[in-house]
Amino acid sequence: MRFSKLFGKTSREAPAEAESASHQLLLRAGMIAQIAAGIYSYLPSGWRVLRKIENIIREEMDKAGGQELMLPVLQPFELWQQSGRYVSFGQTMFTVTDRKEHKLALGPTHEEVIADLAHRYVQSYRDLPLLVYQIQTKFRDEPRPRGGLLRVREFIMKDLYSFDVDEAALDENYRKMSQAYQNIYARCGLPTSIVEADSGAIGGKESHEFMVIAETGEDEMVFCPHCGYSANVEKAQISKAIKKDVIASEAKQPLPLEEIATPEQKTIEEVADFLGVPPEQTLKAVFYIADGKLIFVVIRGDLEVNETKLRNTLKCTELRLATEDEVQQTGIVVGFASPIGIKGTKVIADDSITMGSNFITGANRQGYHFKNANYPRDFQVDITADIALAHHGDSCPKCDSNLSSTRGIEVGHIFKLGTFISEKLGASFLDQDGVSRPAVMGCYGIGLGRLLAAIVEQSHDDKGIIWPLSVAPYQVYLCLLHLDSPEVASAAEKVYQELEDAGIEVLFDDRDESPGVKFNDADLLGIPLRLTLSPRTLQNQSIEAKWRTEKETQLLPLENVSAKVNKLLREKLAR
Repeated sequence: MRFSKLFGKTSREAPAEAESASHQLLLRAGMIAQIAAGIYSYLPSGWRVLRKIENIIREEMDKAGGQELMLPVLQPFELWQQSGRYVSFGQTMFTVTDRKEHKLALGPTHEEVIADLAHRYVQSYRDLPLLVYQIQTKFRDEPRPRGGLLRVREFIMKDLYSFDVDEAALDENYRKMSQAYQNIYARCGLPTSIVEADSGAIGGKESHEFMVIAETGEDEMVFCPHCGYSANVEKAQISKAIKKDVIASEAKQPLPLEEIATPEQKTIEEVADFLGVPPEQTLKAVFYIADGKLIFVVIRGDLEVNETKLRNTLKCTELRLATEDEVQQTGIVVGFASPIGIKGTKVIADDSITMGSNFITGANRQGYHFKNANYPRDFQVDITADIALAHHGDSCPKCDSNLSSTRGIEVGHIFKLGTFISEKLGASFLDQDGVSRPAVMGCYGIGLGRLLAAIVEQSHDDKGIIWPLSVAPYQVYLCLLHLDSPEVASAAEKVYQELEDAGIEVLFDDRDESPGVKFNDADLLGIPLRLTLSPRTLQNQSIEAKWRTEKETQLLPLENVSAKVNKLLREKLAR
């Protein structure tokens, strides 16, 4: 491809709205263009990268036994009503109504459609295991699209679905897909970490994310350097055992409930300081509105509420913090609230309330708290669950060492769905005894655009993108200097043609621009190998070769240059 004909222009300046490095660089390199919030066009050079990522994914899915198909974007809304998952997707699901007033969904995912197909075509255990996948456009009405391709409303995704006879067979396919994902990221030159994850709206009993460590990542993960435990902060657990030196031994036995004056003390910190106790000795009251109803949440004072865990516990669609007015309208005294004596309000408690005794909590009247509150002696709750948020420095749930944390970008997510979708959509089979059983499902997704952006986040410098050779839009950037020299121009055309004939992907910079402009664009575009032809190199019947990742250059003889370039590329790929 000649640069002068390439659709899309490079830019020196990053657009003001571009936040992340990948967003800035992909726009500046003319690889993507924003059409609306969370909606992007891929320009030719960016599309070439995406197609290479797609081919790597396809090869690994085929190698793992997947069969490629194509499912429709438009889905009958009845399938979502049948599964019941339209509730959990809520406003993120795009819907349309056709001319016959029939409601359709623009597919945010395809479990319902593929389960319906399995219902039609899977009859016997002999039809299983079944692994089918597609690379398809999906739609989700994200409330806050951000970071360029990192969070969008229209995106291309690879999703594979597995159907098995039992949990053991699902476990085997889950391991197989996990390995296939690791192969994909390795081939894309992208180091990843596998972490436990929340299943979100997709559902299922277990899931894992593949994360790329990046300061700009919108996800936080915690990990234990000692035992290797790792999880997305939405899912992460911690050890809530109170250290022996925190609570005096005599405070462990339940003592009589006692009301004490705390005139101006409302926050956990104020109350703890006033009474001379650690935050672990207090109970915190937090109020939420879940699907329009007030929820009273109780958690130990040294912990914070994990809203994802709380949403999952409540099985609600919408969750937000309640305002002070909304709490006061129920008669609850803000700043002095506790579950003791509360009626008419659903109470959810973190299981940390069972890991301590003689807590300080609100007395439900202005200026007073209770001392020596104990569960379940003094109050009851509707649900007890792990709803605590993990932080850097918390204790590991596996080995009790201190956890560390970092930010990352999710580049893949795999789920053990089980049978809840297959049961509702009728995806069943006859086992060896002729008994009908629901197929055990798994699903495995990779967002291609997000993966592309993550590669840029991981691999760039202050000059531009640094593409791994396996996914670069072109392998070679052929830079012609001094276009006014007929000899140099003629030699460059011959080199270009020779490289093309040898099957080498070349972007030929044939523009009438200064060397500085051309070198800057070469670095910005991040093409792995730059070949520079100038009067000086031509005089020596050579061409200058420089890798994007290296400072040193070398001279290659012009004679049979394609063979020498091919050798360099093969050696680079083999590393």
